[in-house]
Amino acid sequence: MHWLVLGGSGFVGSAVLRALHASGIDAHALSAPRLATAADAPVALLAAADATDTAGLESAMAGYDVVVNAAGLATPSATGGTDLLGANALLPAVVARAASAAGVRRLIHLSSAAVQGRTPMLDETGTVRPFSAYSRSKALGEQALDLAAAREPSLSVVTVRATSVQGEGRPTTAALARLARSPLASVASPGTARSPITSVDSLAELVLALGTHPGALPARVLQPWEGLTVRTVLEAAGGHPRVLPAALCRAAVRGGYLASSVVRGRLDGHVRRVELMWFGQDQVPGWAAGQGMVPTARVREVLADAGRAAPGAGGR
Repeated sequence: MHWLVLGGSGFVGSAVLRALHASGIDAHALSAPRLATAADAPVALLAAADATDTAGLESAMAGYDVVVNAAGLATPSATGGTDLLGANALLPAVVARAASAAGVRRLIHLSSAAVQGRTPMLDETGTVRPFSAYSRSKALGEQALDLAAAREPSLSVVTVRATSVQGEGRPTTAALARLARSPLASVASPGTARSPITSVDSLAELVLALGTHPGALPARVLQPWEGLTVRTVLEAAGGHPRVLPAALCRAAVRGGYLASSVVRGRLDGHVRRVELMWFGQDQVPGWAAGQGMVPTARVREVLADAGRAAPGAGGR
């Protein structure tokens, strides 16, 4: 099999390439085209994809069996704009159109569980509840891709909803380690809520399994849980979190979102990070678990390494 990874030089894309090469698969990276659009609805995005020149992408994809779209703008704090919509909402449909024309057999699109926002239970349905410009752009990307995939029956398309992906060298992982070791580290009582924290190498392992799976794939696959709770996440990074009354935490979260609404949601991302630290987020076992395709859990070691490298931890 021959694989092509769009965004292969990025954090997730490079991990996917490492996993593929380690498995002896012929895989190459390709930079994704820079797109911009003002379209902000699935049908409008599909029309914009149809109007996009894909000749270069089609030529680059010729001869490949599997294409992984790991490209996009991973900027959860972004306030919107045509570049964000182009990279996260328009690109998936453009890639699907080009992949089908090039004779690619399977397209794996990497999305984010952020598209379901504050839903109590992450799942693999088409239901989305975006809460920020970033999560909305990713949700629109999924929806536009669904429309594009419906027109390309010869192309197997699966969207992977990655959860909170951590790994060496990622700024968010370093920030999490610093938070874990700070006086702000805390969880809502009793601290046993599941946390959707996962590792980039486990995500890459899942992508490899999906690309080589001989049977049909569902439209969406949620990255499996790696077994950590809100408390054990912070402890794995070297922290000693305080356990706060859950009622107090809920009141603080409500107040945070209320304050954010005054400034047109600009604080939603910050409040959401605190909410996840305190309460986590549960998720269904999902299709991968049902197929016995749960990747090796690695995030505890990733967080431990980040904790040892955090300022004040004495280095490695």
